[in-house]
Amino acid sequence: MKLEHRKEFFRRLQAIDPEPTTELEYQSTFELLIAVILSAQATDVGVNLATRRLFRRANTPEDILALGIDTLKDYIRTIGLFNSKAANIIKTCKILMEAHSSKVPSDRTELEALPGVGRKTANVVLNTAFGQPTLAVDTHIFRVANRTGLALGKTPLIIERKLLKSIPAAYLQNAHHWLILHGRYVCKARTPNCPECIVRDLCRTGKKRVN
Repeated sequence: MKLEHRKEFFRRLQAIDPEPTTELEYQSTFELLIAVILSAQATDVGVNLATRRLFRRANTPEDILALGIDTLKDYIRTIGLFNSKAANIIKTCKILMEAHSSKVPSDRTELEALPGVGRKTANVVLNTAFGQPTLAVDTHIFRVANRTGLALGKTPLIIERKLLKSIPAAYLQNAHHWLILHGRYVCKARTPNCPECIVRDLCRTGKKRVN
């Protein structure tokens, strides 16, 4: 996609959603971290239902450790892979308390050293909580990037690196959320809503779908 088209692509997304953010519910950086860990292979809706109950009871590393792993599992039982996620959360809380004074670090290496935190989770926290221009390439961003022609690649890491280079600097901070929301509600996997898409004339496949 040409530079002028990339600028127009994000200008339009910005026009309809000037201040995009995650659909995960949180009140602190720690709550965001826990919600993102839980969101792997789960929906934001499902995570929010669980964390609304959990965070009323425990929303600090100390509080969650006090719950114990069995009680934590009861709170997140409706979420996929809850057993392994509970174990990772308990381990992460211990590390945060012992190594980071119960604060979530803003350094990528330190974040990725936490159990249950991979590159994608770290990118969400760095972008949403700390305002860093990162991209967490989930299935939505991967699909939108390849389908539209913003970036072509066979792995999330390739797409991430290409997007960081190709997205105009003025839009990079919020691009993560715009692309996820566009993929979730418009550029859907099985039934993309191309006729209603505001960037279809800039998309390498959208134009073909509506012609």
